[in-house]
Amino acid sequence: MQVQKVLADLIRKGVNDPRLAQATITGVILSRDLRIAKVYVAAHGDAHDEEALLAGFQSAKGFIKRELARALGLRYMPELKFFYDASLDYGAHINRVLKSIQLNDEKNNSTADEQ
Repeated sequence: MQVQKVLADLIRKGVNDPRLAQATITGVILSRDLRIAKVYVAAHGDAHDEEALLAGFQSAKGFIKRELARALGLRYMPELKFFYDASLDYGAHINRVLKSIQLNDEKNNSTADEQ
């Protein structure tokens, strides 16, 4: 979706808020009447704070809306609503669990082979 691409580029290059440094736009859903854009965001790394991330987006919302409207050539820009997307966190958790199981399995198999 064009809105998501432009928004991601804008966050990466145009917004100087350190709370948004590791932010990723995971999805944008426009309402049928194009009045509301739900923007789903996530952050990479272990040292992120969901509330700080959303506060950073709220703080930069006016700038983002203005620049997005300019980049897309829109007269009317939908209201931006930001939501935290926990899917990256969940995926990282699943990876940690799988690695833990693998390490335990390797440890148990190596001790069984020694006996």
